[in-house]
Amino acid sequence: MTSPVVARGLAKTYGSGQAAVPVFSGLSLEIADGEFVAIVGPSGSGKSTLLHLLAGLDRPDAGEVEIDGEPLARMSAAALARLRNEKIGFVFQFHHLLPEFSALENVAMPLRLAGVARKRAEAQAGELLAQVGLSARAGHRPAEMSGGELQRAAIARAVAARPPILFADEPTGNLDTENAEIVFALLRKLHAERGKSAVLVTHDRDLARRCDKIFSMTREGVKAGDVREV
Repeated sequence: MTSPVVARGLAKTYGSGQAAVPVFSGLSLEIADGEFVAIVGPSGSGKSTLLHLLAGLDRPDAGEVEIDGEPLARMSAAALARLRNEKIGFVFQFHHLLPEFSALENVAMPLRLAGVARKRAEAQAGELLAQVGLSARAGHRPAEMSGGELQRAAIARAVAARPPILFADEPTGNLDTENAEIVFALLRKLHAERGKSAVLVTHDRDLARRCDKIFSMTREGVKAGDVREV
């Protein structure tokens, strides 16, 4: 089985001198093709930082990340942006939908950036919104949608360009139990249908136990013994 996401010896520190705050060091992991993986750990252990490093949104102080065998450290900012648009879907804890655009326009955005014509992009976005139960909200702007609806729209946007890798950073963290279950079930459904590799950062151990594998993080990284097959 191939590993589209590989991290070796990652270290990250914020600040410098006496103000330096080490997040983690010596962190290594691999996400196999088609796996749905959870990353758990206490607050401050660097779960979100790790996800940003894996997605090329930030750079490590040491170590390396490879996406589909391509080392991110050797890429320019423009090359990283292309890789993210082509290979990575990212769902944030706060949806980050653009407030001036409708749900349909937000979901169509990655397709338009990939060069898809507007009518075709919006048609595909409409199909995705139907899949996540938001057809009736297609013309609504983010301010007119509930928290659960916003996260479902954010998931639709993340998978619109059919990226092979999906990262989700606490996507249920701001939702009530019912909506958290809906969002998690949607992530699992899309993963099963599209065969993506998915990485979920979560504080919810119940959700984590329903993933294929759990990585438990500490400030010292992820040890072999911390990886639990479900």
